[in-house]
Amino acid sequence: MRKLKLLLIILLVGCTLEKKETQISIQDRQIMINDVPYFIKGICYHPVPKGSESRDFSSLTEDLEIMKEAGINTIRVYEPITEEWVLNEIAEAGLKVIIGFGYNQGGNYDILSGTFVDYIEMFKDHKSILMWELGNEYNYHPEWFEGDIKNWYTRLEAATKLIHRIDSKHPVTTAHGELPDSLALAMAPSIDVWGMNVYRWDNPETIYEQWASVSDKPMYLSEAGGDSYMTISRDGYEEGVSEKAQEDANRNILEDVFRNKEIGSGVALFQFTDGWWKAGNPETQDPGGWAPNSSGVPYDGTPNEEYWGIVDIDRNKKATFSVVKEIYTQY
Repeated sequence: MRKLKLLLIILLVGCTLEKKETQISIQDRQIMINDVPYFIKGICYHPVPKGSESRDFSSLTEDLEIMKEAGINTIRVYEPITEEWVLNEIAEAGLKVIIGFGYNQGGNYDILSGTFVDYIEMFKDHKSILMWELGNEYNYHPEWFEGDIKNWYTRLEAATKLIHRIDSKHPVTTAHGELPDSLALAMAPSIDVWGMNVYRWDNPETIYEQWASVSDKPMYLSEAGGDSYMTISRDGYEEGVSEKAQEDANRNILEDVFRNKEIGSGVALFQFTDGWWKAGNPETQDPGGWAPNSSGVPYDGTPNEEYWGIVDIDRNKKATFSVVKEIYTQY
C-alpha cells in the first residue's frame, strides 16, 4: 500500500510539472512561462535545400545543434509544421516555436478556409508551442483583401477570438509590417502580442518608445536584421558579398533589442540559413530579390533576399553567427 501511495504521488508530481512546462501567459508587457518572464532570443526559420523551392526539415538535427550553440530559444516559422516529429525534436532541444498561419494557402491550415483551427486543435497541447501567429506583413498588401486593409483587420480579429475560444494556453500574435497604426490597433484589440517586422537601418530603437506611447501590450520584433551582400559600396563596405556589413548591422540591432527589455519581449532575427530559392536559380546564390518597404535594410537599402542567413546554405557559420552567439548567450 505504501508503494502504491508513493507511486501515485510521483505520478501527480510529474503531471504537475508537465502542466507547468506549458503554462504560458501575458502579464503587463511581458510573455511569461511558469510565471517567469520569457525573452525571445529568436530566429526565423524556413530551411530550403539547394535546387529546391520547398521547405525541408532533413537538416533539423544539425540546425538545432547550431541554434542551441548560438543561444537561440525560439524558432519562428511562416507556415505550420505538420510533421509532429519536427515539433517533438524542437521540444526535446528545449526550444519554443511560433507557428505562423497564412491567409490563403489553398485550404492547407490557412485563415481563409478556417482550417487553421484544425491545426491548433491538434497541437495546442504540444510543449513546443509558444504562440500562434496570424499573417506576415499583410498591412503592406491591401490588394490581397479586395483593396481594403480593413478587411484583413476584420478577419484578423475574428481569427484571434476563435483561437482564444479553443486554446487558452497560448497567446496570439501577428507579424505587422512596422509600427501598427491606430486603425490596426482599434480593429484588432484581441491580439495578445504584437510582432513587428522592423528594418530601420541598424537602429530599431525608436520603435520601443513609439510602441509605449500607443499600447501597453507586449511586443517583439518578428523580423529584424541585415544581409551579407552590398549592392553598392557605402559606409566603408565594398560592393558584393560583405559578411562584415551583416555582422556590424546585426550587432547594433541586437544591442538595441536587449537595451529595451522593459518594453520589448525579444526578436526573431531574419534568418537562420541563406535561401537560394528566393531571387533566381535555386541551384545558385543570386543577388537581388524584392521585399516591400525594404529601403531601411542596412547598409545599402536593398534586401538581397538570398544572403540573410547567420549560416550559409551548407551550414557554415557566417561572421554574424559569433555576434548572435555572444549577445544571445550573454543576456
